[in-house]
Formats: sequence, structure tokens, C-alpha cells
Amino acid sequence: MDLYRSTFAGLLLLNSLVFIRSYRTKTGAFTETPPSSEKVEHRGREEDDVQRVRRLKWKFFPVFLLVNGADWLQGPYIYPIYKDEKGLAESTVALLFMVGFLSGGISASFAGTIADRFGRKAACLAYCVFYSFSCLTLLTNRIEVLFLGRVLGGVSGTLLYSVFESWLVAEFNKLMVDDEDSNLSGIFSMMTTLNSFVAIVAGIVAGWLVDHVGTAKAPFMASMGCMMIAFIVISNTWSENYGSRQEGTGEATSLLAEEAKEEYASPKSALQLILGDKNVLTLALTSCFFEGSLFLFIFFKFPALKLSHELSGSTTDLPFGLIFAILMCCMMFGSMLYNNLSTSTTSLPTKQILIYTLAAASLCFFLPAHIREENIVLWCFCIFEMCCGIYYPAMGSLKSKLVEDGMRASVYTILRVPLNAFVVLALSMTREGEHHRNMVFTLCSGLLLAAALVVYRVLA
Repeated sequence: MDLYRSTFAGLLLLNSLVFIRSYRTKTGAFTETPPSSEKVEHRGREEDDVQRVRRLKWKFFPVFLLVNGADWLQGPYIYPIYKDEKGLAESTVALLFMVGFLSGGISASFAGTIADRFGRKAACLAYCVFYSFSCLTLLTNRIEVLFLGRVLGGVSGTLLYSVFESWLVAEFNKLMVDDEDSNLSGIFSMMTTLNSFVAIVAGIVAGWLVDHVGTAKAPFMASMGCMMIAFIVISNTWSENYGSRQEGTGEATSLLAEEAKEEYASPKSALQLILGDKNVLTLALTSCFFEGSLFLFIFFKFPALKLSHELSGSTTDLPFGLIFAILMCCMMFGSMLYNNLSTSTTSLPTKQILIYTLAAASLCFFLPAHIREENIVLWCFCIFEMCCGIYYPAMGSLKSKLVEDGMRASVYTILRVPLNAFVVLALSMTREGEHHRNMVFTLCSGLLLAAALVVYRVLA
């Protein structure tokens, strides 16, 4: 069994063991703890809260997993389809990626405000449409159409990482359940775990489609099918929610009229909120450095692995779909690890978890820039993906506490402006060769370490 298949098998076993242990721990907590009189008194309310949260999960998770599954199907082949199948130079591929991030950065400056004002559900539907058209552009080799596809992909990325979460948090807040922090943190952790599982399956399916259809376009067409299903489900099952816009009927509307007028008379911009709150500003910096490094990792991971694969003396092609599934296994393990760290009796504060995650991610970029062994490079990438599995639910939990609901989508999208600017700047300086890639990895390592220090010193 080669390096990649043995790594995948080991990670599947590790994830299975952690999942079984978590399930047993949770089951034991329910069966062994005797109900106190106070718990019995409030059991009716607690059970009602559980049912309402469960209904929200069943409404949100299928759509969330469909739209992310559509994105993951493209993940293993977004670089190879440009570089290998269409035969574009690496500088042109970097330019295509750069245009995508540039459009994402520009759209981030207004997409959230539009979503807050005209509806998060409508923005989620728009995501399905834009991303479907982005996939269609890959059916041609015309460079101008490919650039249009990256523009649509950039806008779609902004919507994917902001409006779906904004819709969820707004709907959750409407439930007004007890112990909101614990419930929402659990939802974010489950989102990342399930998303990682879908990504693993998507990587395997994408590789199978390419092998049987004979073209890297196949996963993108399958992605469109997922988008169509998500569009139909959102249209038929989701309710609309807004930002500062006031909703209500009859007496409720009249009672809130004056408050609504005050909100519109002196609105506090999302940018002012970010710049005026050092905690939110710290999250913006952390998001820029970590997620920016992640997107550069997406661009450079396959060339780095390909070089180490060739230096090992192997003449076979890299199994892109399997590698993608391996990395997603690591992300899934990270999300389950976060869930254990955040819900155990000796749980670590989210801030502390984030600091450790940033420091570990920094090391994962530094080592591949100076070590060429294929197994070391692969395992560093695996640990970085594990850090991603911890990072996303941790950041989701922090943002849900620090960002007010009325401007949630606006703030979330503006947080992506420096992220996209960082990636655009890095990709605009892309050069062929190993030396440049090592410089990028070293830079990302330093920025992640700096983010860890800022979180340690500033975040409350």
C-alpha cells in the first residue's frame, strides 16, 4: 500500500475511533446523570428548545451540505483543469485565481449589505445561480469566458462564506433558546464535521468521475446538479430574514415603528463597527492571515506535493482526488477535536484554542518550505487541514458572540475584503518555480505566528 492509500486508511480509522468515543461520552452523560428537581422543573422548556433547534438543523444542514458539496467537488481539479487539461501557463492560472479573489473582495464591500437589506435567503439563491454559471464557463477554452467564470466564482465565494451562516444565526436567535452559546457552538462544530465528511466523499466522487468520464469537467457538471437541488430546497423550505430591517405585523409593527426609524436615521456602518471594536478588528486580522494562507495553500499544495513526489523517484501521477479526501479527513478530525475541547468538563477557552491552532498552522507552512521529503510535506498539509477543522467552528463561535445580528452579513462580507486583497496581492506576484513557492510558505508561516500573538495580546 502506497503513502497516500495508507494515510487515507489510517485517517479513516482515526476518525471512526474519535467519533465512536464522542458518541459514547455523549450517551453516557445522558444516561448516567440523574435528573435533579430543578432539571425536572425545566424539562418541558428544555425539550421544546431541543425540538426547535433540531427542526432548524434539519432545515439548514441539507442545504449547507449540498452547496458545500458542490464546492468540494471542484476542489481537487480547479487547478489541474486550468494547468493540465487546458494547458495554461502557471502565471495565467495565477491570474485567473487572482481575478476570482479580486471579484470576491470587491463584492464583499456590498454583498453583505444587500443581503441584510433584501434578504439572506435571496442571497443564498443568488449564490446557487452564480456558481452554476461559473461551472458552465469551464465547458469552453476561450480565455475571456474562463475569466468571467472566475469573476462569478469570486462573488459566489463571498456569498458562500457569509450569507448562509448569517441566515442560520438569525434564525437561531429567533428561537430564543436557553444556553444559546452552547447550542450555537455545537451547531458550528457539527457544520464543520459534516462538511468535512461531505468533502471526503466529494473528493472520492470527483476522482471517480474524472476516471470514468475522462475529463476534469465532470465534477463541475455534477456540482451544478447539487446547486439546482439546493436552489429548489431553499425556495420551498426556508423563510426570509433580514438585517436591520424590521419585520412584524399589526400592533408589533406599530410598536416598533419608532425604533425602526431611529435605526434608519442614524445607521452605524459595518466598517465603523469593525474599526471601532478591537475584538472584531482582531478577528478581521486573523481571518485575513489564516484564510488568506489557506487560499494560497489551495493554489500551491499540488505543485509542492508534485515536486516532492518527483524527488522521491516516483514516475506515477498524483491521485488528486484521493489527496483531497485525505486532507478533508484531517479537517473532519480537527472539527471533532474542537467539539471535544469545547464541550468537555475541562473545556479550553475558544481564544486559547485559536492561539494554539494558529501556532500549529504556522509550523505546517514553515516545514514544507525547507524539507522536501514527500511524507513530511503530506503530513504537514494534513496537520494544517486539521487546524482548519478547528479554526472554522472557533471563529464562527467568536463571531456569533461579537457581531450584532442586525449587520451580521455586512460585517462578515467586509471581513473578507482584506482577505481577498491579501490573496490578490500574493497571486499577482506569482512566479514559476520552487523558490517563489517557498517564499510564499515562509511568509504565511510568519503571518500566522503574528496572528497568534495578536489574538493572545488583544482578544478579550
